[in-house]
Amino acid sequence: MVHRLRDLPASDARRGIRVVAIWCASIAASFVWAQPTAAQLPAVHYRYTSDRSPGAIGKAQLERGGPLPGYFQPVEVRAPRGVEVSLADDGAFSEPRRNPVVAGMLIGPAYRLKLTGIPFHEGEELFPTIEVINRLCPPRGQELRFPVVIELTQEDLELALRGNFVTRVIYLEDPGQALPVAEGEQQISMDAQTGEDPLLAADVLGKPMAILRVGGRVPVDSLGQLDTNEPCAPFIVFNRPATPRHELFPTPTGASGPDRRTKRVVKANGT
Repeated sequence: MVHRLRDLPASDARRGIRVVAIWCASIAASFVWAQPTAAQLPAVHYRYTSDRSPGAIGKAQLERGGPLPGYFQPVEVRAPRGVEVSLADDGAFSEPRRNPVVAGMLIGPAYRLKLTGIPFHEGEELFPTIEVINRLCPPRGQELRFPVVIELTQEDLELALRGNFVTRVIYLEDPGQALPVAEGEQQISMDAQTGEDPLLAADVLGKPMAILRVGGRVPVDSLGQLDTNEPCAPFIVFNRPATPRHELFPTPTGASGPDRRTKRVVKANGT
């Protein structure tokens, strides 16, 4: 499952830290005797952090080789009802589409989006970026059944509209760490603690798939054109949203178990 991490402003961070602390305490109690001590764990040195410029991590991933270059990874963008999504295309934004929007995105470049129709904020806009840094490997012909889901909540939008910069890392859950409980359709989210990098936290929990960044900056000029010297990355928009999971994987009567899905870690910095 894909989860998200985000940095919160001071007041929101304290609340998020308490929630994470309670969750961590309940899990740690059952594993304290089975886990090696910190001195026994090998040192891990990460080359990248989530504060790198958009596109830097994805491009570095391509240099490692493998089945990444040229693959359009389906990405499903979800937002509150009424929000419309436009993608940067040839120096301007495409016609807005009602969410959820499913688009094939290349690994590497940063895709720019425009969000309009935000509930309770008529006339206001947000311009997030999505950087896909890895891909899923579904059976051939089944790619649309397994998109990377990026869910923008009303809270995320409110934080950005108040001037905060929200960073979210979406990761594929490690089945060895999944809790054996049924989860709903809403994407599970965890808040990064103060000073914690959401990319590194996501790497511990699973396989980082994409990075979402959203703030208050407006990347357009007075004529509404994209204010950038970089070309817009190509994408493929699919006409239908991804099939609901309950239609794809019905749970047998009396059966339950861990579900490998994408989750996110979120971090919001006050500006």
